Amino acid sequence: MTAEAAHRLMALLGLTEDELCRVLDADPLTLLSGQLDHQPELPILSELLAEAEERAGASVLRRWVRATGRTGRPIDHLLGRDFAAFEDDLARLADEGFVLRSGRRTDD
Repeated sequence: MTAEAAHRLMALLGLTEDELCRVLDADPLTLLSGQLDHQPELPILSELLAEAEERAGASVLRRWVRATGRTGRPIDHLLGRDFAAFEDDLARLADEGFVLRSGRRTDD
């Protein structure tokens, strides 16, 4: 179950294997064997992201996680294992929605 949940997290956010290992603080062998029972982050992230996926959709989450927002990129919070900041990012996504901002706007 845990290997399946880890793979789902990776697919949902478009993470590389290296990124997933960093987020879960696990080595690749631990991921492959599914021995992540001691990792409380996986079920918590899975639950948080299930609600976000339901509201925004998987394709939006994959783009959102690498987009720069007011407090930085959500992927950087995940990779830095700053789960409180990532949870705040998700709350902001739920409140404000997903908006991509381009560079400077010009009116012609």
